Amino acid sequence: MTLRYHLDFGQVSFFFMVGTVTYLTVLERVIPYERNWHPDRGEWGWYGVYFLLTMVASGLAQLPVMAVVGALALPTPMIPMWAEVPSALLLGSLASYLVHRLGHTNPWLWRLHGVHHVPEKVNVANNGVNHIFDVLLAQSVVQLSLALIGFSQGSVFAVGLFIIAQGYFVHANIDVRIGWLNYVFASPEQHRLHHSTDLSEAGHYSSDLSIWDWMFGSFTWRPGRRPVMVGLQDPASFPKTGAVVSTFLHPWRRASPARSTGAGGQPA
Repeated sequence: MTLRYHLDFGQVSFFFMVGTVTYLTVLERVIPYERNWHPDRGEWGWYGVYFLLTMVASGLAQLPVMAVVGALALPTPMIPMWAEVPSALLLGSLASYLVHRLGHTNPWLWRLHGVHHVPEKVNVANNGVNHIFDVLLAQSVVQLSLALIGFSQGSVFAVGLFIIAQGYFVHANIDVRIGWLNYVFASPEQHRLHHSTDLSEAGHYSSDLSIWDWMFGSFTWRPGRRPVMVGLQDPASFPKTGAVVSTFLHPWRRASPARSTGAGGQPA
């Protein structure tokens, strides 16, 4: 419908995201996975600050990226959309997986991405707890990869909507199981393990398709498996979520030799 009526991609994405967050937030109250993972009043406030800062800064900084995408991406698909969108999703998911995994294995990139692992809960609200530059890096890599390969603007937009929905879904604190579909799609069951402080189970770098975790040996889910604990292995290695200014300055501060590990024992 967006393509047929030439609706603004940015506005559609925003309202789609709001609808997705609202729906999943309601489900968290109706069928929670862990009741003590619900945000308290103070956490709602800080999560809201991160959400707004990330949205504003990301939107402004994404303007040149979108200009490049608009210049490189084809205005109309060269193949039928029913074939192009799955192809774009597959390749976009691979790009997302690789940059996410790099965020856990590269010491400096971990100092950006580790901000997301500070909360000791996993829920829809703290999906927005990110360092601005980490968000920009991930979005830019996926969008530019699709544009450079030659996918149309419509397919890039469609894949973006799916990624938005999946990003919030996998963080949802809801007691839902998708069974055998876990071997195809990422799910809350898998992503809770990704946030585990136990490195042996903290795989699952994909937030949309789980096939890359299978292919690259980071798939650790099995029916009924629960994370030992979520958050940072060394909580003192990052500022608290409420320390917003310190959090955004953290990547440029010298790391203490005694504080060298982060979530799941990853380098910080």
